[in-house]
Amino acid sequence: MRRRTIRPSTVADLPQMLAMIPHSRKLMRAAGNTVQWPEGYPGEGDLRRDIEQNASYIIEEEGRPVATFALVHGIEPTYGRIDGGLWLDDTTPYATIHRLACVEGVSGVGRDCFEWCLERMSKDSTMSASLRADTHESNALMRHLLDVYGFTYCGIVYMDDGSPRRAYQRMMYPMVLPSLKAYAEASLLPRYDLFDAAHRRDHAERVMAQSMELAGHYPELNRDMVYAIAVYHDLGLCEGRERHHLVSAELMRADKTLARWFSPTEVETMAEAVEDHRASADHDPRSLYGRIVAEADRNIEPEGIVLRTVQYGMAHYRELDREGHWHRTLQHLEEKYAPGGYLKLYIPHSRNAAQMERLHTLIADRERLRHLFNTLYDRLCTDSSSQPIQRQP
Repeated sequence: MRRRTIRPSTVADLPQMLAMIPHSRKLMRAAGNTVQWPEGYPGEGDLRRDIEQNASYIIEEEGRPVATFALVHGIEPTYGRIDGGLWLDDTTPYATIHRLACVEGVSGVGRDCFEWCLERMSKDSTMSASLRADTHESNALMRHLLDVYGFTYCGIVYMDDGSPRRAYQRMMYPMVLPSLKAYAEASLLPRYDLFDAAHRRDHAERVMAQSMELAGHYPELNRDMVYAIAVYHDLGLCEGRERHHLVSAELMRADKTLARWFSPTEVETMAEAVEDHRASADHDPRSLYGRIVAEADRNIEPEGIVLRTVQYGMAHYRELDREGHWHRTLQHLEEKYAPGGYLKLYIPHSRNAAQMERLHTLIADRERLRHLFNTLYDRLCTDSSSQPIQRQP
């Protein structure tokens, strides 16, 4: 393969950059993406603005420009609203990958772009704490790249013209020891790929991101410990759901590699936090570390909770009809999430408090809740591609 390099774009590159746009639009259309990048976008003004903001880059092959992309640091206005989910982290600085285009006859430039962005941000602790990107539902190539490079799907955002895009985020954790991150990503996080749909790697990534976000309010905490606890919190699912919190702690205590970064006392504190994270536990977490991972594991997103409740019921109570599933869903929501339910929140800074208020409002509005239930139930009954989530939310 010919050697490629990446450098900042200049105004002199604009003609070649603009010439890449039609070809990239043609690739999208050939793949079935008929709406992204309409005629005129991105235009010269968009590309010039990227250059002026020092956010535009050229991928060269033996000195010839073959692709361009933007890595924009700072707030992306269209990301202010997200439906159907939550960003992994919505408080720390981020950068966004935009406007990836290439010349005809080259391949692999998406890989070049993603690997360069990830490497640059992981090596420089002054860079943004996460990467974001969005793409159209039908942009299969970009969705594949986002999956390959560890981005987590977060929900739907809307462009200035109102058109929807799938939004993704990948956390960089610049405050965590690089060697610890490398170990977790190579040896621990891949284990989540073998679990049920509610406990795969995207779930672990959410708990990790929200744990680190919450820890930011407590400067006395060891960030490496917070990170490791979140990585380990559900690994015990390898032996089933009922004792998973205990097995996760046992695995952590038995992992001799952790001695590279933590003392025996720190490992025990982390293992206790992992044991204490379960929502149905009969005792409160014994430490602030435990309260943080327990809070991060709640993942309170009202519509998502109702969806997972219906999915769980359809997977485990197949004898029930629609009315039976409705009453089971209602009973579970009342017992766990309604005012007086057994779910506890531990961290006042958590985004869960506001989300819980939204959920309380939804549960109290029976007409709206029933409409949502019917929509989800019908979708799950007719969508042959849906995979029931094997978890009570």
